[in-house]
Amino acid sequence: MIIAGAGSGKTRVITFRVAHLIRSGVDSFNILVLTFTNKAAREMRERINHICGPEAKNIWMGTFHSVFAKLLRVEANRIGYPSNFTIYDTDDSKSVLRAILKEMQLDDKMYSVNAVLNRISAAKSSLLTPGEYQNNAQIQADDDSAKRPLIGKIYETYAQRCYRAGAMDFDDLLFKTNQLLRDHADVLNKYQHKFKYVMVDEYQDTNYSQYMIVKRLAAVYENLCVVGDDAQSIYAFRGATIQNILNFEKDYPDLQIFKLEQNYRSTQNIVNVANSIIANNKDQLKKNVFSEKETGDKIKVMRAFSDNEEGKLVADAIMYQRSSNGLKWHDFAILYRTNAQSRSMEEALRKNGIPYKIYGGLSFYQRKEIKDLIAYFRLTFNPNDEEALKRVINYPKRGIGDTTLDRIIVAADKNNITPFEVILESSRYIEKAPASLSAFAVMIQSFQVITKNQTAYEAALHIAQHSRLLKDLYEDKSVEGLNRYENIQELLNGIKEFSEREDIEEKGLDIFMQDIALLTNDDKDKNKDADTVSLMTIHSSKGLEFPQVHVVGLEENLFPSQMSLNSRSDLEEERRLFYVAITRAEYKLTISYATSRFKFGTLISCEPSRFLDEIDAKYLELDFTAKPASSFDDERNAWTRKNDTYSKPKAATAPPVKTTSILAKAHVPSPDFKPSDTSNLQVGMQVEHERFGFGKVLTLEGNKPDIKATIFFKEIGQKQLLLKFAKLSIISGVE
Repeated sequence: MIIAGAGSGKTRVITFRVAHLIRSGVDSFNILVLTFTNKAAREMRERINHICGPEAKNIWMGTFHSVFAKLLRVEANRIGYPSNFTIYDTDDSKSVLRAILKEMQLDDKMYSVNAVLNRISAAKSSLLTPGEYQNNAQIQADDDSAKRPLIGKIYETYAQRCYRAGAMDFDDLLFKTNQLLRDHADVLNKYQHKFKYVMVDEYQDTNYSQYMIVKRLAAVYENLCVVGDDAQSIYAFRGATIQNILNFEKDYPDLQIFKLEQNYRSTQNIVNVANSIIANNKDQLKKNVFSEKETGDKIKVMRAFSDNEEGKLVADAIMYQRSSNGLKWHDFAILYRTNAQSRSMEEALRKNGIPYKIYGGLSFYQRKEIKDLIAYFRLTFNPNDEEALKRVINYPKRGIGDTTLDRIIVAADKNNITPFEVILESSRYIEKAPASLSAFAVMIQSFQVITKNQTAYEAALHIAQHSRLLKDLYEDKSVEGLNRYENIQELLNGIKEFSEREDIEEKGLDIFMQDIALLTNDDKDKNKDADTVSLMTIHSSKGLEFPQVHVVGLEENLFPSQMSLNSRSDLEEERRLFYVAITRAEYKLTISYATSRFKFGTLISCEPSRFLDEIDAKYLELDFTAKPASSFDDERNAWTRKNDTYSKPKAATAPPVKTTSILAKAHVPSPDFKPSDTSNLQVGMQVEHERFGFGKVLTLEGNKPDIKATIFFKEIGQKQLLLKFAKLSIISGVE
């Protein structure tokens, strides 16, 4: 076990260990390296290739999901799946669940799709089948108390639908791998002897399902090497189990432990601040992280008197640092605990003309037009893919409406066959079936022939053209239509580039489809090298580094989150999250907080985070130069220095005067202002918002009831609003 502190060269260690194995005569086909991002796997493979040459191509290296998707393609028939199974993304899974909830006539507020999907995901990560889920008394008691007693039944139906569609969701890729290795001794034996050397990166982030796969595969040779840092375990919310790394020695008593304790990334002051924070956690593997870089600046702590003022202070600091130190915009990152905090940062950056990029927003592959064309690809390779079928059967329009689609689904359920099988014999199963159904089936079958004889790019272009999707977008001459058409061209460009790659042997459209289905967040941004300030949640920042970092919103109940204050383990995870934020910085770290912040339309008083108290004061530089409104009491809002320590006085109460001064800049609603029913809101409509004024709807994204509208407001610029909360008045139709 290699305990690798932040910035200690973890990737380099894995790279050289694999290279050493190959140089020592180990067959590269017998090496398995599991990572959490494709980016990490690519970097390692490139470095190993530089050292060892083409042998690097033979290593099974990639994310857990990509490696075991590859394994399942070979072995899927053993568990009743086709080798060309579809991989469902989150939107696909939610669509299936919505259909099930509708059929079961369940209240979608009580049984929200997100809550149900999270519950099913947690069950799969714990390796619980639908039957085991429903027979577990504790789980059923929890669901009963949450007034969702039928989740087990929904899980069972969902699993049946995925199986019928020849589809696996992301959790299934690991769940089904466990099932395969557990139930088929010959398959387990085959891969135990194939993967004689197993390495796992970021081991602190593994969940129970991943832990069991690794344990099973390494059981024969026990040539197992895991690399990780318990201090950076921050994914409990998605099933990661820190005990996997804390208890690793109990699983393997003859374990050898190596500690990488030198941080090559950050200055001494930044490392010392990180150490002083993490020392407060009880559950940890002790290590002494140090830096031999320069001492560096002290860590600046800025206090603002509102979230908007915090944004202004951060923007001003970035402008000053860039101009005085000759830096680029991409040298700066702003990290926050929750996505909602980006608003005040965005507004301040826009006002200062600072270019920025939000990470974790809508990715290229989540855009509607991209998902539409990919659905055609999916249906070509797996006609049983019900979600892909529903997405494109009438797009572009071909006279197959919702009523016909409902009849297809009913006939499929009644005859225990797939919807595409109904379409193939539509005259047999559907009375007065439209001729367009047969034409659609013939078109998909023709695509299947094309993909067998042409390159990925040639096949993709043929499908885009002959589905009429490309023509439909080309004929839309609006700004949005032009953007959508250009996005399709960009996708085709990406497939062309894939077709010409020399580092891979299989270049079919089906292989491209698998690659994009397994993309992790780090792979999805097409403009990540642009010169922009980076805005992201701390969770999204893991594995990244920036010369200058601003960590904002260090307030009680925000960071640490109010939801983390019920147990020591939750609070310690929040502290690890702060540790990750600090250690993203190379040379300069700035921390800020606000003494008041708007929450649900009300200005509330905020108290500085307990984490600030845990930093040794000798590493801090307090910048409290921003002047509050005259009615604020400076003494009640500042930290006071006493005997080289800092103590927090009582939290200030934000007075009405401050509220008035902030709201004075707000839009005054029209006398007859009244929120409209936005269920039929369309792109191009003119609207009015109580605070933001008059604007035009640019885009609509998502599904009911969580549709988001991007609106350009004349007074404040572009904003994204959740329609169910937005309170918009529609003042004119589509222009």
